[in-house]
Amino acid sequence: MNIDIITLLPNFWYNCIYYHPIIKKSIKKKIINIRIYNLKNYCCKNNNKKKKIDDYPYGGGYGMVLKIEPIYNCIKYLKKKNKYNYIIYLTPDANLFNQKNAIKLSKKKNILFLCGYYKGIDQRIRENLINKEFSIGKYILSNGDISTLVVIDSIIRLIPRYIR
Repeated sequence: MNIDIITLLPNFWYNCIYYHPIIKKSIKKKIINIRIYNLKNYCCKNNNKKKKIDDYPYGGGYGMVLKIEPIYNCIKYLKKKNKYNYIIYLTPDANLFNQKNAIKLSKKKNILFLCGYYKGIDQRIRENLINKEFSIGKYILSNGDISTLVVIDSIIRLIPRYIR
């Protein structure tokens, strides 16, 4: 299984790969392959020297969301290289992730996770590029990497070749 992760915290994932026993063991046994993509590397080059990735919500509202351009650029680049079964975004307002979902995902070959930050992501991304949304609970975390780790952990345990 190939798991790609779009994140603003690549070091979080490098530490997970190194320290998280389930992930580390699965990579070592070549059951999974995890690739990390830093969202800041996909910012528009024009007038964005500081690699600003947040903006006000499209259509107004409070708080900041991840801008559409870097997410679109990254997903467009990755879709040229891979055919994804699912592009997943975890958010508190989606359907609750459960064991049935984990079993279904554990049988897929290529999954892409988009980790959210701030108040979320531009709604146009959710409507046009994301094809699966889940929630691990109706509460807010500091970032989407934490909830993505929960889902990845639950998926890996169910991969048929995985031996505890």
